[in-house]
Amino acid sequence: MAAEAVSHAAEAAQHGGVELTGVVVLLAAAVIAVPLFRRAGLGSVLGYLAAGLAIGPFGLGFFHDAQSILHIAELGVVLFLFIIGLEMQPSRLWSMRGEIFGLGLVQVCLAIATLVWVGILLGYPTEASFVAGTGFVLTSTAIVMQMLEERGEMNLPRGRRIIAILLLEDLAIVPLLALVAFLAPGGAEATMADRLQGVAIGLAAIAALVLAGRYLLDPMFRLLARFGAREVMTAAALLVVLGAAVLMQAGGLSMAMGAFLAGVLLSESSFRHQLEADVEPFRGLLLGLFFLGVGMALDLNIIAANWVVIAISVPAFMILKMVVIYAVARFMKAGRAEALERTVLMAQGGEFAFVLYATATQFGILTPEWNANMTAIIIISMVLTPIMIILHDRLVPKASPSMDGVEAAEGLSGRVLLIGFGRFGQIISQPLLARGHSLSIIESDPDAIRDAKDFGFKIWYGDGARLDILHAAGAADASLIIAAAGDAEATTRIAELARHEFPTVPVLARAFDREHALKLVEAGVDFQIRETFESALLVGREALMRLGDTPEEAAELIGDIRQQDAERFALETAGGIYAGRSMIHGNVAQEQQH
Repeated sequence: MAAEAVSHAAEAAQHGGVELTGVVVLLAAAVIAVPLFRRAGLGSVLGYLAAGLAIGPFGLGFFHDAQSILHIAELGVVLFLFIIGLEMQPSRLWSMRGEIFGLGLVQVCLAIATLVWVGILLGYPTEASFVAGTGFVLTSTAIVMQMLEERGEMNLPRGRRIIAILLLEDLAIVPLLALVAFLAPGGAEATMADRLQGVAIGLAAIAALVLAGRYLLDPMFRLLARFGAREVMTAAALLVVLGAAVLMQAGGLSMAMGAFLAGVLLSESSFRHQLEADVEPFRGLLLGLFFLGVGMALDLNIIAANWVVIAISVPAFMILKMVVIYAVARFMKAGRAEALERTVLMAQGGEFAFVLYATATQFGILTPEWNANMTAIIIISMVLTPIMIILHDRLVPKASPSMDGVEAAEGLSGRVLLIGFGRFGQIISQPLLARGHSLSIIESDPDAIRDAKDFGFKIWYGDGARLDILHAAGAADASLIIAAAGDAEATTRIAELARHEFPTVPVLARAFDREHALKLVEAGVDFQIRETFESALLVGREALMRLGDTPEEAAELIGDIRQQDAERFALETAGGIYAGRSMIHGNVAQEQQH
């Protein structure tokens, strides 16, 4: 029997083993397309969508069933919302309740009321028009979250407001699915008991998840951590996410909402960071797979057969939705720039619309052809969103910072001109002020100027990389110029201008790295120092002493390293220009350490 089993296994491996070709094609498409699109400034989402279209049924034809890939890839959205939940402690979520149930509810309700008319005006039944418009209101969580992450706006106030709206839309899928059942032929005759039973099951699922998260999850991870099996912890993290998703789905709710709730419940756990690290690789891969699946699902045959309806519906839905989003944002006191960015980010339909349309088709509200048309409309809107974001970023002028309470540099006469008042410039100013030296401080960031004013500093507005600003700031009459700007190119430019226009004024400069330090030497500064060099040596000295060296031994070794670095640096400068100054600095610093 054993031999027979081995024979069957070998035959299965030969004829029906794991098919890796599809996996290789998916990975290759992502690896090739995404870096190219990011390099071109088009973003990773558009790269995934284009790769999916290229390898799908209407491209090279490697895949013919995009929907099956989408079903698997939806786990990427689920895992993404779990990670978002980990960042949302219950207290933080509670503080967002006004934005979720205020801003989110107003936008969703007003958008539904507006978008329903698109289908009615095109001659479709009211019920079908309601479902079509409502589905388009549900924004793509995957695309918007990815865009926010790439733009670094996840934790900014405007990013949190968008997340609040997305959370409300995820919650809205539940009553919307119930409405679909009600609107179905014969749905109005359904008994109240059936509806109450559905609500009760949903509430029970939420209660079960909350209780499990509060009393079971943390002890479970503590027990698993005691055994120290790393792969088991990863398996447990996936079990929690997928288990919560399945539980919510069984209760008639959204899988993504279940994962989000699980993340919130674990957000204050001591294992939060471990869970995030375990889930992150799966989230990235599956979310990329989701975008690939969306690209594959773009059915060009349907678009060709119904191009008139689709050509009208896509801009109609997107423009009306954008008008509503912008109006609601401005009504809720959002700035013009924030309102416009939110409008462009959330203009598309979302992945939950696929669920809504499929359900409506099962209940007879939508015909299969209408379902295919609406699915194509949603996918096209998803594809257009990254392009619209690129156009927004390139065409919309950057919002100029407010100059309220900020005075321009003019007629300054301090003995020392300090350019830049960031973390580096603030420390430099302390010993100079302690000795009573007069400082003229200029900074190009109005917010930093206002913040410094709260601590009693008088900072003037000005770009030190401009010659007229240097003259206005009194550089010609200063005894010393210190270039402490937060930008390497600006610091180099300041050094070059000062050497050319004010050759008798010594210039001290902040270097960002070794290469920048060499450029500053070439520009003719009298003294430069890499911003992390001395602090790193001090940490190294402390490490040596904690590992057994005496203070004298540690200081001697650090002094030798400083000297060796100065000598190497001197060799790298043209003709050893900086050699004397570097070595003197090294010797002085070494004496200070002793």
